[in-house]
Amino acid sequence: MNQVIRKKAIAQNVPLMDYILRRIDELSCQDGIPRTIFAACPNSISVIKAALRSAKRWNSPIKFATTLNQVDTDRGYTNLNQKEFFNTIKLEADRMNVNVPVIVAVDHGGPWLKDLHAREKWSFEKTFAAVEKSFEASVEAGYDMIHVDPTIDITLPPEQSISIETVAARTIDLIEHTESFRKAGNYPRIAYEVGTEEVHGGLADMATFRKFLILLKNGLAEHELREVWPCFVVGKVGTDLHTTTFDPEIARELTKVAREYGSVIKGHYSDGVINPEAYPLSGMGAANVGPEFTVTEYFGLMELEKLEQKYFSEGKIARCSDIGITLHKSVISSGRWKKWLQPGEDSENFESILPERQEWLISTGCRYIWQNDEVLASRAQLYTNLESLGILAGEIVLSKIECAMDKYFAAFNLKNLNDLL
Repeated sequence: MNQVIRKKAIAQNVPLMDYILRRIDELSCQDGIPRTIFAACPNSISVIKAALRSAKRWNSPIKFATTLNQVDTDRGYTNLNQKEFFNTIKLEADRMNVNVPVIVAVDHGGPWLKDLHAREKWSFEKTFAAVEKSFEASVEAGYDMIHVDPTIDITLPPEQSISIETVAARTIDLIEHTESFRKAGNYPRIAYEVGTEEVHGGLADMATFRKFLILLKNGLAEHELREVWPCFVVGKVGTDLHTTTFDPEIARELTKVAREYGSVIKGHYSDGVINPEAYPLSGMGAANVGPEFTVTEYFGLMELEKLEQKYFSEGKIARCSDIGITLHKSVISSGRWKKWLQPGEDSENFESILPERQEWLISTGCRYIWQNDEVLASRAQLYTNLESLGILAGEIVLSKIECAMDKYFAAFNLKNLNDLL
């Protein structure tokens, strides 16, 4: 990983992400090219490898934004804790001789945003303390950035939204705790991201958006944290889990306000967006993409399974991996698909759901079960079967994920950014 740029950030006493964003602004003034940082949500080892390979080819920074569902002190569904996750990225980057900045970050860190906390209805005190411990582990592991997102409260009645004052106060509390821990351990400075794109918690309109920033600025000053300010504020820019159209007009409005406070807008749910080239043109600082890569990985495996079945029918393979059946059963038995049901879909009867929706739930739900023993065994069998015939199965899957990532590196004007930083 590029240590030269990291050392430049340390020399200027700024977090790595802040340094990169400042340089992007300076470069834009010089060459007139707007740029948006691409962030991959690392929901599998394959996504980590593909992101590093793609970033190396594009000669561009890559940001990994991982939720506490994916990586945490309990290892999450990737079966990695914070230190293991960081070391996995570092070792893979070293093995590939990746020489671009790699930013490692927490995504959506806040009370009840870890499914376990919400499912078991943890008290506020318990979930808040767990988030604090997660942030501490992230700082210890070497993370560069934390998204502080205390924008839901399951103790409130369903019809009542959390107040923006509470969101700001809890954001400040989490930043203050993290900064106290960081300074006590003499860890390097980290960047912060705040806010949410979700309507349930906060920054859904311009007045609320501005009020949140004012409350945050005043609160950080009162806590003697004037030197700490989020480089990213998450904005609701038209995209969510089921929409793929980015709204440039709203993005420009949010960007204008955020810039007044020294921040840029971060987009979430950018998966499969039909107009990614509009992100940099609208002043967007960064965009997260995640479930899209799980779906890409799933269909890559399904393509390989068709090859496997063909060769099995020709007597060239002794036993099929049954990867499709394994993934289907594992996702259903996990129960995680129920989180994404739409009104009218039966949470007790998966087979009653429309076939196209079933496939969507399986393909996107695979991120929760990639590390299950039966899935690992089935994938290993699939790869072994095909590689015995000279087919580089693993490379085919990685190349498909890389291809999905390439469009973002291109649309976000990131080619050779590493050389300019």
